[in-house]
Amino acid sequence: MRPTGRPLVALPCRFAERTSALRYAAEVTARALAEAVYEAGGEPFMMHPAEPSSAPARLARCDALLLPGGGDLAPHTYGATDVHEEVYDVDDTQDAFDLAAARHALDAGLPTLAVCRGMQVVNVALGGTLTQDMPTHHRHLVHPVKLRPGSAVAAAVRTENPDVSCYHHQSVDRLGRGLTVTARAADHTVEAVELRDAKALFLAVQWHPEDLAGTDPANRGLFETLVEHARVRAADPV
Repeated sequence: MRPTGRPLVALPCRFAERTSALRYAAEVTARALAEAVYEAGGEPFMMHPAEPSSAPARLARCDALLLPGGGDLAPHTYGATDVHEEVYDVDDTQDAFDLAAARHALDAGLPTLAVCRGMQVVNVALGGTLTQDMPTHHRHLVHPVKLRPGSAVAAAVRTENPDVSCYHHQSVDRLGRGLTVTARAADHTVEAVELRDAKALFLAVQWHPEDLAGTDPANRGLFETLVEHARVRAADPV
């Protein structure tokens, strides 16, 4: 167990061209994400997204992985040659690190929560593809989703009909190897996936649970479940 009693949750940073308080380009983490992990009892560990080959060794010191939202994945990562005009904030370094982190977490059995872009990263890491621009964007939108009974996400949020906060214009198209859909929005957008035969906790949602975690027990449950599994791993690492 960590000296502070808080399991370490890796949270890859996002590159930012500018911030209000710094003179240079920055690496950032959504404050709401870090706070949700901390309030659930975890220690958010902001990880520099560099050297994809080093991801396994660097993640070995961590007890869980949280793949956050962010800009779009480069279409070439899933074999697309045409790039839609709405694709934005593509960064090959970010993509390479996130994909490496996702593959390692799945292979090593590291408890994982993948959020928005994070779920798309996992889908691509497993050979899936993305819709580059949805006909109807889910931006600044809170809406209900229907979860499959008995799914990992349903167990974590303790309801089959949570209200969720979305901000995305891309979505899962062809599913990656071993993934099944466990939630959809009313317009049939994939909102959660599950991995058959996952080696550890695997939670993947298209929405942003950090938006509502401070007031909604269902969304907070995703972070609490991640930290619970991280705590077990910290106490008895494999």
